[in-house]
Amino acid sequence: MTDDPDPEIVKRMERAVRKLPRLQREIFLAARLDDMSYVEIAERTGLTVREVEREIARALVSIARRMDRRPRRWWRR
Repeated sequence: MTDDPDPEIVKRMERAVRKLPRLQREIFLAARLDDMSYVEIAERTGLTVREVEREIARALVSIARRMDRRPRRWWRR
């Protein structure tokens, strides 16, 4: 067993993160890559901690949907 991620999954993940709205992407990457706390991100962006939590949740849902490769429905955005 290997710990190396599947290159195709990494590629899809990067694509999904790139498609996030700019602020949402910055918040998500600050939390995940820069290991910043929600309080630090809130201070940096001028948002409340609750708004940061909401943007992280939205980013995770968006990434999960894109990773599932479910076909888009015209009535859902």
